[in-house]
Amino acid sequence: MSVTAQSPTVSASEIAHFQAMADQWWDSSGDFKPLHQLNIPRLAFARENLLDHFGRRDRQVRPFEGLSLLDVGCGGGLLSEPMSRLGFAVTGIDAGERNISVARLHAEQAGLSIDYRCALAESLEERFDVVTCMEVIEHVPDPAAFLVAVADRLKPGGAFVGATLNRTPQSLALAVVGAEYILRWVPRGTHDWRKFIRPSEFAAGLRRSGIAPRAFEGIRYVPLRGTWEACPGLDINYCVFGVKPER
Repeated sequence: MSVTAQSPTVSASEIAHFQAMADQWWDSSGDFKPLHQLNIPRLAFARENLLDHFGRRDRQVRPFEGLSLLDVGCGGGLLSEPMSRLGFAVTGIDAGERNISVARLHAEQAGLSIDYRCALAESLEERFDVVTCMEVIEHVPDPAAFLVAVADRLKPGGAFVGATLNRTPQSLALAVVGAEYILRWVPRGTHDWRKFIRPSEFAAGLRRSGIAPRAFEGIRYVPLRGTWEACPGLDINYCVFGVKPER
């Protein structure tokens, strides 16, 4: 597929940036180390809210068997794979062909059946029980149009799980200056602070697209342990859970 800079839901320059690092997606000590660490609290947030929403707490093994999930902007599959192991029939989409190639190869090596496609959300016809969108919305040209495209892929009664960065002085200091220039966790230019999304903006965008926001949870870095954990504050990284009402 071809991706143009004119698309409101994807940026050609952002795709090129992440494709340049595609071979490092599964290197937990490389450029994607922060995403590997962030995946732990993000996955816990998604799992807990989805268990409650679908009434699956009585299922111990593969609790989401029989449900479908679309992972938008899946990259190398860091979220798609654990969701597949939890029982979801996962479709992962990304606008970067190299990212999809890496994701397919890794899933095959792991013995997982995941439908990876180089595609945009608005190009799909299927609808899914769950749509996830992790650290993607802050990289698109038009977040409002992106959320509409994402919501269109969700079944009535389905659930949305997203994660992004808040636009605050704290996130500028830590997620951009600290992470890119001082600690060098990620390459310089990975983030544009001006594109960060405040929780109120995310919630408003979800409502306009037909998704009711239900829960927010912050994620913070704990330097003494070198880990990330859930927290009540939404100043820097945060997750959001929402539901598309039944019709």
